[in-house]
Amino acid sequence: MKNEKKIFSIILVLAMVIGTVALSGCTQETENKIIVGTSADFKPFEYKAQNGTIIGFDIDLIKKILTDQGYTVEVQDIGFDSLIPALQTGKINVIAAAMTITDVRKQQVDFSNPYYNANQAVLVKVGADVNITNINDLANYSVGAQTGTTGWGWINDTLVATGKLDKSKFNSYELYTDAVSDLINGPTRVGAIVIDSPVAKAFAKSGNVKIVLNITTNESYGFAVEKGNAELVNKINTGLTAVMATTYWEDLVEKYFTT
Repeated sequence: MKNEKKIFSIILVLAMVIGTVALSGCTQETENKIIVGTSADFKPFEYKAQNGTIIGFDIDLIKKILTDQGYTVEVQDIGFDSLIPALQTGKINVIAAAMTITDVRKQQVDFSNPYYNANQAVLVKVGADVNITNINDLANYSVGAQTGTTGWGWINDTLVATGKLDKSKFNSYELYTDAVSDLINGPTRVGAIVIDSPVAKAFAKSGNVKIVLNITTNESYGFAVEKGNAELVNKINTGLTAVMATTYWEDLVEKYFTT
């Protein structure tokens, strides 16, 4: 009986040791995994390939930065307006979504160094009876933008808040693809949309829409991490500097912006 108890105790100790090692391995894997949140409707920065894989300039760049530093990367598609709350609640670790660095957002998250500069542009349907040559002309049409973006903020602050555009003519969209679809359907839904200039150029390549007005906003995009996570933002900055000094950066720019 004593021998049986002794054997049982040894087995129990071994099981605990094995369990501890297994759990330790899981923790290590979790520590080395970064979940990147994006809004995959913003070509060429983030969008879905035909097979459903999330690709784009931002995605390739952040994956390169993080994998070079030993992380495994998982990308999740989240509505743009929900990205910061997802970061703040720990559902994701990094935002890679062509997010403009603003003072308001800097109160909520910490940004990496800028990796891309952009302005805003006005898109209309090709062949539509829409005549926009200046900002004031926008008041004659319904104008749309993606909720939570700087384009949305520009319309709200510059047009709606100043009384130049009636609030009823301001259309908000969760996805830019929905805004462009409405635009292509015709001015009865939305006459123009305000969108980041590089993305406007990408949509214009289809031939269905065109840029009629450029708006200088001098924006810079950055990757976002949870407020106070200096270690991660420093790693991203270090990785970004390293990548931008290689031919990978040049190839990435050519892949998404010149072809």
